[in-house]
Amino acid sequence: MKYSIFSLARNAVSYHENWSAAWRSPDPKPAYDVVIIGGGGHGLATAYYLAKEHGLNNVAVVEKGWLGGGNTGRNTTIVRSNYLLEANAHFYEHSLKLWEGLSQDLNFNVMFSQRGVLNLAHTPAELDAFSRRGNAMRLNGIDAELLLRDQVRRMVPLLDCSPAARYPILGGLLQPRGGNARHDAVAWGLARAADARGVDIIQNCEVTSIRVRAGRVEGVETTRGYIAAKKVGIAVAGHSSHVAAMAGLRLPIESHVLQALVSEPVKPILDTVVSSGAVHFYVSQSDKGELVMGGDIDGYNSYAQRGNFPIIEHVVGALVALFPCFSRLRMMRCWGGVMDMTLDGSPIIGKTPIGGLYFDGGWCYGGFKATPGSGWVFAHTIAQDRPHRLNEAFTLDRFAAGRTIDDKGMGPYAWAH
Repeated sequence: MKYSIFSLARNAVSYHENWSAAWRSPDPKPAYDVVIIGGGGHGLATAYYLAKEHGLNNVAVVEKGWLGGGNTGRNTTIVRSNYLLEANAHFYEHSLKLWEGLSQDLNFNVMFSQRGVLNLAHTPAELDAFSRRGNAMRLNGIDAELLLRDQVRRMVPLLDCSPAARYPILGGLLQPRGGNARHDAVAWGLARAADARGVDIIQNCEVTSIRVRAGRVEGVETTRGYIAAKKVGIAVAGHSSHVAAMAGLRLPIESHVLQALVSEPVKPILDTVVSSGAVHFYVSQSDKGELVMGGDIDGYNSYAQRGNFPIIEHVVGALVALFPCFSRLRMMRCWGGVMDMTLDGSPIIGKTPIGGLYFDGGWCYGGFKATPGSGWVFAHTIAQDRPHRLNEAFTLDRFAAGRTIDDKGMGPYAWAH
């Protein structure tokens, strides 16, 4: 959508009162071919790719609040594909390739910055494990560089790389193509692009039950009336268990809080993402200058979008130990997102035992970086009623069958992003 300089000035003066809406706000139709529950990144990406890749535009995305108001708007925006096991490596690398062309594809700047993701090694054993992971990544066509301490020091000079450091740094594993994107821009860009292809995006429309008859889904009851649907996809992040229970499904998932916080803004000082699995810590700098940081999940089950002080204390302590020069910064705000933690740390993307009902969830720490890849394979699974080869390992029944995907780069005590 193009605007002249005069149009921009006029709308600025009028507080954008006359600005054209980026997507429609239609009332729900009585029936759709597909209803996607959840208006976050995954739900919007699924709807977009259903329309773009499979020609299905009689699709509705129903969201109980506003678009991107859940985990999409509460995460720390790290994008990477540095996984060891093949199922994860191929899936996340496909997602990263979609990220690399997403702004052009959507004609909307999602502010994807490939500043690199550096994971620190603090022991000889950890450095050896990173060497193995990097070799596996390269064999799968994924970029990886093993760095020694002097290389890490040159790349991130603010890190305490001295032998006397609380967490001695022996090296690290760098994925240069990793980085960050702007979470709200991703949601807005996907919503606008899906709407342009005919998808109905319905906000303030909470699903209250899922109607199932004779083992097959028929539609959803919502706060805005009943909506019939031939197929229903669930993509609701932290509340997956609640929504799946509406259809009688019990999922192998626990919900935990993952906290994050930001410092006051400072001038550009950290131009990459730095993470430590041993310390349970990560940090990057936002486009506004804030240091964005976080750690591990709170150890108790919760659906609250807030956490406890001990995690904040740990995160701040880790920041100061690794970057002593940040000790005088002030914390500006903190928040929590609800993580669906699967038993093996890998997601569930696929069909359910109920005909026409599909599930995308259990993302643990990895939901945001999977946004385009998840939407792409979930759309394929819904449209074709079978998984794509990239998500055929992420079945719901893998836990009963003993086919878990226990990648140490994903689980609750791994790189916390």
